[in-house]
Amino acid sequence: MLRSLLALCLILTAGVSFSQQVSAAEQKPNILWIIAEDMGPELGCYGTPEVKTPTLDRLAEQGMQFQNAFTVTPVCSTSRSSFMTGMYAMSIDAHNHRSHRDGTNPLPEGVRVITDWLRPAGYTTANIRNLTKDRKLAKFYKGTGKTDWNFTYPKGKQPFDLKDWDELKQHQPFYAQINFSETHRGGAWNSAHEYLDYQVDPEKVQIPPYYPDHPVTRAVWAQYLNTVMAVDKKVAFILDLLKRDQLDKNTIVVFMADHGRAMPRGKQWPYDSGLHIPLIIYWPEGNSDLPAPAQYHRGEKSDQLISSIDLSATTLALAGIEKPSRMQGQVFLGSQTEKPRSYLFGGRDRGDETVFHIRTVRDKQFRYLRNKYPERPFLQINRYKETQYPIIGLLRDLHAKGELSGPPAVLMAETRPREELYDIRNDPWEINNLADNPAYAETKQRLSAALDHWMEEIDDKGRTPEDPAIPEFWDERAIRVYSKNLKERPKDWFKSAPGLGPYKLKEKADK
Repeated sequence: MLRSLLALCLILTAGVSFSQQVSAAEQKPNILWIIAEDMGPELGCYGTPEVKTPTLDRLAEQGMQFQNAFTVTPVCSTSRSSFMTGMYAMSIDAHNHRSHRDGTNPLPEGVRVITDWLRPAGYTTANIRNLTKDRKLAKFYKGTGKTDWNFTYPKGKQPFDLKDWDELKQHQPFYAQINFSETHRGGAWNSAHEYLDYQVDPEKVQIPPYYPDHPVTRAVWAQYLNTVMAVDKKVAFILDLLKRDQLDKNTIVVFMADHGRAMPRGKQWPYDSGLHIPLIIYWPEGNSDLPAPAQYHRGEKSDQLISSIDLSATTLALAGIEKPSRMQGQVFLGSQTEKPRSYLFGGRDRGDETVFHIRTVRDKQFRYLRNKYPERPFLQINRYKETQYPIIGLLRDLHAKGELSGPPAVLMAETRPREELYDIRNDPWEINNLADNPAYAETKQRLSAALDHWMEEIDDKGRTPEDPAIPEFWDERAIRVYSKNLKERPKDWFKSAPGLGPYKLKEKADK
């Protein structure tokens, strides 16, 4: 009532139309998701040594930083299928990486991508590719426009309305996302250091103990941190655009990643290393018309358990939309806030030609994993990774020479445990498996029962194996695409691979 009276007073005093004033009074916030591809919480504000991320560190100080945010799955297509729908990929038959690309898997009734819930509420949607018209700047400052879903979007329709940043100001309120690929293996990763004034010193990085402490490992890790710093630089560019276009006072900024880091035992593996992501939410300051929501505490580092699908539900809530009845994500900010999670669930299935079936549950201290195919080796063949991950080449080389021991040697084992249990607080790298330790039997049973209940509750489609013809197709494709490279490259290719960035050990590897 008060808002309506104020609007009427403004009409009488300013001579503007009633519709204009009501529109201004009821304007909803803009929402911007900034998504880094294949990136764990390796930021200064999360305590990573040697990396310099001043923009994101400052955003965390001015916003809210979530310490325990995790994706549902550790690879792009399955993870994006989850957080863009607010549904577990396993419940909508989107759990196999690179699946259902033939147009035969529509979303279930009552399930939509987030943009299709926002449009009816008056939101324009965007997946930004173009940030600037300056051709020189645009070589670096750009988005990928990535979607990469394992379901069929309705034919003849588009999931996003816009792709150019410059169109946003005229289409408010908007929901926009922009995806950055520097932290994803490939050309942007290989060249990320070229856009930095400072490059990471490989001798100063902290590497996981399940990798051999070798110059190749340190080089790859240093280049990964360079890519993180490149993302930080691009986020600074985005925040400057928000200020330039006077959008900074009414735009909620969410920084996240689609899953964990692109490293062996990271991407495609449902440990913390593959599922843990950075999550920073910045609520605009200095706007009395946009008060911060309940549960939002500026400057706080929250240890609440957050699943990536919760971002979908929460984004809708912040836009004033009631959570859809089928959505599995939970609202964690605002008036619709739900009870905090006690557990986070996830897993992986086929990734390209590599077939695994792993399910996992985590609370604030422990992670439990269940492996359906323990007879298959950890480094079961994945030809894409064999070409892109120098550390895998290093592992295979050292193993052949009999020079691996300790946790790195575990990665080369012929089999894997059927069950795994890790005390994350005391073993953050997840290398001490407690599954067979009697002292932790009760904890294992508790988590195992929670996992069973979840799989039943969501009707986990991964319990039914794929048609064997599907992995056979991807195996044949991988052979066709990668075999020539694998056969013709030097034996010590990992010492001069592009993924080492400026830290190549040799200009030209020996054949």
